[in-house]
Amino acid sequence: MTSVPKISFAKFAAVKKGAIVLLANDKPAISKMAGEYDPAGTIGRAMDVSKFKGKLATIMEVLAPQGIDGDRILVAGTGKADELNEEKWLRIGGAVRAKLGSADTVTIVCDLPDMEITETNISQLALGILLRSYKFGKYKTRKKDDNGSEIEPKSVRVSLFCTNPSGAKKAFAGAGAIAGGVNLARELVNEPANILGPVEFAARARELAALGVKVEILTEKEMKRRGMGALLGVAQGSVRPPRMAVMQWNGGKIRAKPVAFIGKGVVFDTGGISMKPAAGMEDMKGDMGGAAAVTGLMHALASRKAKANVVGIIGLVENMPDGAAQRPGDIVTSMSGQTIEVLNTDAEGRLVLADALWYCNERFKPVAMVNLATLTGAIIIALGKEHAGLFSNDDKLAQNLIDAGLATGEKLWRMPIGPAYDKLIDSKNADMKNIGGRYGGAITAAQFLKRFVGDTPWAHLDIAGTAMASSSTEYNQSWGSGFGVRLLDRLVRDIYE
Repeated sequence: MTSVPKISFAKFAAVKKGAIVLLANDKPAISKMAGEYDPAGTIGRAMDVSKFKGKLATIMEVLAPQGIDGDRILVAGTGKADELNEEKWLRIGGAVRAKLGSADTVTIVCDLPDMEITETNISQLALGILLRSYKFGKYKTRKKDDNGSEIEPKSVRVSLFCTNPSGAKKAFAGAGAIAGGVNLARELVNEPANILGPVEFAARARELAALGVKVEILTEKEMKRRGMGALLGVAQGSVRPPRMAVMQWNGGKIRAKPVAFIGKGVVFDTGGISMKPAAGMEDMKGDMGGAAAVTGLMHALASRKAKANVVGIIGLVENMPDGAAQRPGDIVTSMSGQTIEVLNTDAEGRLVLADALWYCNERFKPVAMVNLATLTGAIIIALGKEHAGLFSNDDKLAQNLIDAGLATGEKLWRMPIGPAYDKLIDSKNADMKNIGGRYGGAITAAQFLKRFVGDTPWAHLDIAGTAMASSSTEYNQSWGSGFGVRLLDRLVRDIYE
């Protein structure tokens, strides 16, 4: 179970108990307030002896000197002041949280020599603490004490001392909302597929109504009536019925067109008749990482009362290989009326997104659409786990996404699309086929999606390498990373609010 730290902000003062965290830069010069907590200079000597250099996100720990009410002091390295950015403050906060252990009271002294630490910096440090605190342990048997009572995880109280506590608290209100969205996305990705099917996922989306999000759930019958043959073709092999969740946050001007985010929600992907190898198939519980990110984003936007009109749509299916499953060679008709020859049933996510994109564009006429999907292994081969692949028909939208990625550390790399790639998905038997051959697999998948967006500015984020089992960071040790929530919240904040 995750224990959420209780964050507060206060003026600089004496510390009565618990752990004290001081900041040190690369000089290494320590907090201006260090003398208040170490009048004898013990910390400075300890830094010299341990050769602590104040490198980014490194931690040195010592027992509190005599005469200090706290029990231990941590010195957190910030690295070079001119290189600090939003993501590096997250890393510092995450590194601090990792070293706190069983501490239940923590004070962080937010000051450095020759540097102003802004309210935004402080809120990002606190956000790093929240993000690192997340753990997925709900299915582990809880430990019990000597009396047989279940031991509940302790909630650490973190107080950040700073010059302007009210300003830091205001800045943190948005950061706290983002943490809630990221951790919701992580939780959804981490859930086993026997617990989180399409119906259960839709129910989780419906819970956002409590935050003011308007939520509609389309059933299999309603999707059939709309002609969503591509999505329904994927779902027909499972006994678990498909769903589509439509989430609307109306925080902007009345009747202003929304920006839309669409997520692939394949709650488990066996590959269907084109079955995947057994090794690693358990990871396919995370093939709904795009839908999780969209749901987490809507949670964050509603929690911080974003001044924008935003639509989130997720197509929820399970891809199974029973007697009713679609076969390689089947031809299905999408909601757009375009026909698709299904040559590989393991290229299913693009079929789900095809109908979701068309439905979104036709109904909401958005100013832009961004879809997220754990779509191809090919993008992992190309980019590894450090960047998500970005494909777009609009240079301005693409650059806005890249900028948001650089600001948040959820990095994107733009990949090519074009007529030569588009020809690779032409079919002799239908309007298109759902695979384009061995080469450029991530690109031909994007070309397929592009056929369902018309002239609307659109971007496709292939997050197969970043949404699950991604590279660990100081602020993320979870298998499900929640990738995309912070990125897209920043896009909405910078461009659409």
